[in-house]
Amino acid sequence: MSDDIISRYQNVSKSYGVHAVVKDLNLDIRRGEFLSLLGPSGSGKTTTLMMLAGLQSPTSGHILLENVPIEGIPPHRRNIGVVFQNYALFPHMTVAENLAYPLKARRMAKEDIGKRVKRGLEMVQLQALGERRPTELSGGQQQRVALARALVFGPSVVLLDEPLGALDRQLRESMQLELKQLHRETGVTMVYVTHDQGEAMTMSDRVAVFNDGMLLQCASPKDLYDHPESAFVAEFVGENNRLSGQVAARDAVSCTITTDTGLTIRASAKPELKAGVKVLVYLRPERVLVGPAAANCENRYSTKVADAIFLGDHTRLRFELAGNPNFTAKQNFFGDAGPPRPAEEIEVGWSSQAPQVVPA
Repeated sequence: MSDDIISRYQNVSKSYGVHAVVKDLNLDIRRGEFLSLLGPSGSGKTTTLMMLAGLQSPTSGHILLENVPIEGIPPHRRNIGVVFQNYALFPHMTVAENLAYPLKARRMAKEDIGKRVKRGLEMVQLQALGERRPTELSGGQQQRVALARALVFGPSVVLLDEPLGALDRQLRESMQLELKQLHRETGVTMVYVTHDQGEAMTMSDRVAVFNDGMLLQCASPKDLYDHPESAFVAEFVGENNRLSGQVAARDAVSCTITTDTGLTIRASAKPELKAGVKVLVYLRPERVLVGPAAANCENRYSTKVADAIFLGDHTRLRFELAGNPNFTAKQNFFGDAGPPRPAEEIEVGWSSQAPQVVPA
């Protein structure tokens, strides 16, 4: 295992009886990265996290930490910090005592404990609240205490299981930025579980997308968005228009797809897109050009506007195309004439590089 890999899952599976919750997982966690495990409820992401923490054991396969198999190492000896959604703070202890607890458990000197607690409180900007108890704090402050407690003993990895799920939207968005800033300042490896794709895309260096116990793709947010490798990733990450059809012909650089309703679409070629293959075509709404902007597009079609909704920074148009009655485009400027109106005929189009095509 190379030095830039801090942890590795090798053919890891986890089952409860006949029910497999994680299936043959192979995943490397890079040193110092912010990695998010993203997926719907029951997809296996939390189980994946808890196996690394030592709170669950794999049914088969191996997990390495710093190149050492850790299946037989108890949680408190793995040098891993964990932050849970409910924070798991000790209500009878003060904030400072909560931070000191993992240090005392590691039998650190009293003087070192005091210094580390002070530094931990400064890290999350709670210097003035060290003597308060968790019940006297807001949700956001409790979250900061949980983060500081997970970081205070200098762990090699910090695991976070939907830690912002209990916060309201505004505070959650603020804490996302604070957590990312904290990651930059500390340089510690963070593995973050969430079902919120916006959260994962905002905070992560890489995102691992899970569904039904399987890792489907692990890539940077931009690569996930621009180059999904499966229908699930294309539909789960961001917003997409979907059409179905099959490859009619292809050459070295492009392919021609005929949709189920007879529409012809030009798209970039991939090795797996051979003639006759059934495919799904995905198109981001912001890649759809409207009106004069569509004039020079390789893919250009006429349709009628069903809805035009002004949303401040953009206008959202809905229309029917190739059997999809909810095909949408997002445009942020239409010139002095303004956006088209419902029932107005328009031209829409996109380049051959815009569609994301995956085997059906």
